[in-house]
Parts: sequence; C-alpha cells; structure tokens
Amino acid sequence: MGYRNFALASAAAAALLGASPAWAQAANPAPTSVSEVVVTAGSQVELTGDYAGGQVARGGRVGMFGAMDLMDTPFVITSYTSELMLNQQARSVADVLQNDPSVRVAKGFGNFQELYVIRGFPVYSDDMTYNGVYGILPRQYVAAEFLERVEVFHGANAFLNGAAPGGSAVGGAFNLVPKRAPDAPLTRFTAGWETGGSLLTAADVARRFGPDGDFGVRGNLVRRSGETSVKDQGRELTVAALGLDYRGDRARFSADVGYQDHHIKAPRPSVTPLGEIPAPPEASSNFAQPWTFTDERQLFGVARGEADITDDLSVWAAVGGRDGREKNVLSNPSAFADGTTTAYRFDNRREDTVISADAGVRFNLTTGPVDHRLVGAGQAVKLKSKNAYAFSSFAGFPGSLYTPTVVARPATDFFIGGVLNDPLVTERTRNTSFALADMMSFLDDRVLFTAGVRWQEIYTRTFDYNDGSENSRYKSDAWTPAFALVVKPNERISVFGNYSQALIPGQTAPDTVGGVPVLNAGTVLAPFRGKQYELGMKVDYGTFGGSLSAFQVSLPSAFVQDNLFQSNGKQRHRGLELSAYGQPVENVRLLGGATYIDPKMTRTADGALDGNAPIGVPEFTANLDLEWDVPAVAGLTLEGRAIYTGEQWANATNTVELKSWTRFDLGVRYAFEAADQALTLRARVENVADKDYWASAGGYPGANYLVLGTPRTFIVSASVDF
Repeated sequence: MGYRNFALASAAAAALLGASPAWAQAANPAPTSVSEVVVTAGSQVELTGDYAGGQVARGGRVGMFGAMDLMDTPFVITSYTSELMLNQQARSVADVLQNDPSVRVAKGFGNFQELYVIRGFPVYSDDMTYNGVYGILPRQYVAAEFLERVEVFHGANAFLNGAAPGGSAVGGAFNLVPKRAPDAPLTRFTAGWETGGSLLTAADVARRFGPDGDFGVRGNLVRRSGETSVKDQGRELTVAALGLDYRGDRARFSADVGYQDHHIKAPRPSVTPLGEIPAPPEASSNFAQPWTFTDERQLFGVARGEADITDDLSVWAAVGGRDGREKNVLSNPSAFADGTTTAYRFDNRREDTVISADAGVRFNLTTGPVDHRLVGAGQAVKLKSKNAYAFSSFAGFPGSLYTPTVVARPATDFFIGGVLNDPLVTERTRNTSFALADMMSFLDDRVLFTAGVRWQEIYTRTFDYNDGSENSRYKSDAWTPAFALVVKPNERISVFGNYSQALIPGQTAPDTVGGVPVLNAGTVLAPFRGKQYELGMKVDYGTFGGSLSAFQVSLPSAFVQDNLFQSNGKQRHRGLELSAYGQPVENVRLLGGATYIDPKMTRTADGALDGNAPIGVPEFTANLDLEWDVPAVAGLTLEGRAIYTGEQWANATNTVELKSWTRFDLGVRYAFEAADQALTLRARVENVADKDYWASAGGYPGANYLVLGTPRTFIVSASVDF
C-alpha cells in the first residue's frame, strides 16, 4: 500500500476504531498542556502529567515499557512540555533542546539537518522517534508546532527502543509526542515577527466529542515566511497537522498525519577550518552564495493503539510511514586562519520511503512477594532511499568569511553520481528486532529490578548511483542485554543504576569530507556495539526535583583517515550530569543543570590518537533558565536563560581548539483578558549580547566543520484564544 494511502487509512482508522490517550490539558492562560491524569502503568498511549511549573513532565516514554514516572525509571528522562515551547516561542526541536544541559545543537554534514549531541555523541534528526516509532520524522527540521512533548532519554537505549536506523543515538534518544485535543475546547490564533522580517501566522484548533469527550480532534496550520536574523537568508515554512484520538475504558487509539514544506534561501553554511580556526565573523553576517538553497517536503504519519484484554494483560501496536523529498544546491567553504576561503558547488537530491512498526504485549503477575511486569515487543523499520549528486570542480573559487563576494553559479559537471532529476535507489535497509523483559517489584515498589534482552537483525544494501548495481550488502544480528535497579528509601529519593548497550547499524562512507573525495564512498561498515554503565540519584520534593548521575559510554569509532572511511579505535566518555526543575518557591520556576564529560580515544591505529579527545565534545556544559511571575502585575512573567558550552577540540590530534562560549536570552510575556478573550503577548531576545561565536565543531564522525552561532534575534508574538 502506498504511503499516501497509508496516511489516509490511518486517519480513517482513528475515526472508526476509536480509542486514544486519556490526555487532558491545563491552561496558562488557556489549555495547551497535559494535566495531571491517572496513567495506566506502562501505557503506550497515555502521557504522564506535568511537573510543578508546567515546563517538564513527571516522566516519559521508556521504550517498550511505555510511560513511566521519573522516580520509577532507572534512567534519566526529561520531557519538555508544549507550554514551555509556546512560552519560549520555539520554532523547532533544536530551540526546545537548547534548554537541556546535556544536549548541544549542531548541523548535519554538508546540509542543514538539525543534529543534536547528547553525552558527547550525535543524534541525527531522522533517528528520533515520533510517538515511539523510528524513522518517520522529517529528516532536516521538525517544527515545534507539531508537538505536545519533546522527551529526552539519556544514555544507550538499543534494548528499550531497538537500534536507531540512521546509525546514531548512542548517548541518548529523543521521542517527539504529537499534540492531542485537551478536555476544554481550544481555538487559538497566533501572529508573530522576528528580526529580519520573518512573519508567523498559526492556528491551533481542538475539540472533543461524545458524552464523555471520548473522541478528540486537533488541527494545526503554521506559516513562517520572510528573511531571518541572518542577513539575506530567507525562510518559507508551511506546516499542517491533524491528530485524531479516542479514549475508552479498555482501549486507547490515536492517529496523526503531518505535512512539512521547508525552504531556506541562501542558508548560511558550515565552515571547515584549514588549520587554525578563523575568528568568527559577525553573527548576523552571511557568507552563503545567493544561488544556494535547501528544500524539503515531508508527508508523515503514525497510528498507535492499545487494548486491555484483562486487568493484567494488555497489547499494543503502532505503524507509521514517511514520504520525503529533498533537494539542495550548496557551497560550504573551507577557511584559512585569516578568513579567506575556497568553496565549490554541491547539488544533491534525495527521496525516502519509510515504513516502521512497533508491537508488543504486557502482562502483570505476582509470584510470592514479587510483582512482575513482563513485556515482549517487536520493532521493524524498512527504508528505501534514492539519491543523486553533482559537484563543480574541487579546485573551487576563492572568497572570504568577512567580505563575502558573489560568484557566478559554477557548472556541476566535474564529479557526478546519478541523475539529479531522476535518482536511482542507492540504499535499502531493514532493521528487525524482538525483546523480552521482566520488571520485578519488591517491598511495595520500593525496589525495582529489570532484566531483559533484545535480538536485532540489521540488513543494509547499497547500490551504484549511476547504474543501480549493488555495491555492498551487510546482514548481521546481535543480542543487546540490559539490567537496571531502582531503590527508593523514601518517597523523595530514588537511587538507580543500569547497564545497557547501544547498537549502531553499519555507517556508510560519505562522498567527501572537507572537500576531499572519500576513496571508499558508499561502503557500509559492520555494525558497532556500545556499552553504558550508569549510577545516579533522583529527588522529588513535590514542587522541585532533580537528578545526579555518573556514567561511562564507550563505542567503536569510525572516521576518515588517509581518505578512507574506516573503523579506528574506540571513543569512551565518562561523565557527570546534574539537572534541576520545578517551582522551588512561589512565582519562580527553574530549569537547568550541568554536564561534565571526560572524552577519550582508545585503541586507535598504532596508538597514534590514544588519549586524545574526539572532535566536537565539550568537557563542560551548563544551562540555567529562570521564570518569575511578577506579583505586582497579574499575568506578567519575566524570563532569563544562560547557556554555556566549554572548549572543544576541532581536530583529531588535539592541536586546534574551539573556544568556550556563553549565550544569554531574555523573555517577557503578559497574559490578560480583553473583550472576554484570553490574550498573551510574548517578546524574547536570543543572544542578548550579540556575541559572535562558533557554536560547534563537527557532528559527523571525523569531520570538524564549524557552525556560527545565532545572532541577536528579537521575537514577538500575540496569541488569542476564543
């Protein structure tokens, strides 16, 4: 069945089968976020309620175990709410993750894919899950208006979720939860503006139907258009989403369909240093060629349901898909220390078709003094990808980061792979896995011990860009066990430890790195297996909570050396994480924390890089966000945020270092009523000091490209609820 038919069928199934999450939403000033609800332990559809202050939730999805309270979870989870996204005027997932002290945002290699680094390891945007299903989200960018929650899972997670199909998610995982209709009717219109002239118009409408409000419908339409705070960089974004759900006593079901059309004109590119790092240019400057652009169109959807067969036996199933189209004309420069550059043109096309599924069974039983939650689950992801590319001469054309000049669009007839207007299938992957686990409870749930194992098969085939013949294939399977313990000496403290593994599908050698062709481009490496050990403690004082954990994550590494992409040693990260959240005192909300990582390379070829830190992993990062409701003015809230990122190495030999940076953001909002309508005015300044800085180095294994930080950006909006 074609993807579009699948999407339509999913929407129809929601209306016919009817059963969805017992989700409700709370208002400030109008209902937008999930309220406190009684959640079936381990539900695959329902959400945990909001924590005090409404910025984060009381828990989140823990893979095959479903929704769990944060104090019962033997891992660190942070779930950011739609209320936080709305109040911070978040535009994408990257804006939301700027709040997490363990996550830093970078860009994909040679494109404008948002990329997230957690515990020092990258997570590609297409390795996030949507309502628990892999591979179906837009690859390059995900608009925040789709989302009810952004759930951040810290640590290796192959046992809980299966291996991420794109070959990342070693240090953590992200699950994006689609919006649901709240209990109260919602009709919200928002208009906004940001520096450069970009305009926002958005509509968010939701209703529930039936005697008990069992049926829900929520629709979102969003349009962003105009120039951004980066000079001459234009953006056109159209978003449409429809979510349907039904919630019953014994069954819950939801279906979501989304469409995203995103175009960036003259996107400011990343920069590869040729030796020492050049001084960062002005944060608002743009050294892109005006003929460059990136364009992506994505249609995607997911349907998920669960049913309680008995009080102790439940089953669930989910299926999702994506039909994606991308095309880019890019020119990413390499720069000398004085800012002079050389660049060439790179065009590419990509078409993806993805089908993904998740199913399982949960059974509760008691044996003597021990309660068991037995879970069996299976996942499958199938991808077909068509690709083509074309380069201009690698001799390139000269330029400058500080005084950019426009050049005529060079011909892309130097190095060609496939036909841009009709790309061939270049990759097929199929990941299949099955898992079994037992979560055992002792002493009235004061002690929880989990043991389980997942079997995973990874099958990858690559094909020639020009004639479609098979280049390589790899098929292998692996077992990934996990063990975890939670001890709760009292209601406020939870001590936890875990051992888990990450499984990374074989990475495909890129076409070029740093402007130099890779000799084994298209070759697929064997899968990598990573290991994690973690010990930590969580506290929950009702209105204020946090966690402290120590971890070690190790993973075989691969990068380009001597123009070959190959396995080269191991990457080991030892670290400490501290987080805090909630409402410690009346009218004050706090969100933040810090992460320290000691990253090391080991067992490298001939020991040449042993003891060095990998590229792009800062030792220390910290965040602090504070909100204050001004007592003297009802509805007025002030907010301030600081983001610090420490030094990070920009080459494998650790001779070139990226400086640390600190960014400050300020926000204010005022909620009031006018003519019996709820209105909220919001204003925000990102990078208040207009600091010029390189935000990150690399993201793709072995690459050290630099991404310039966000300039000072003013964002204002007004929302009215009818």
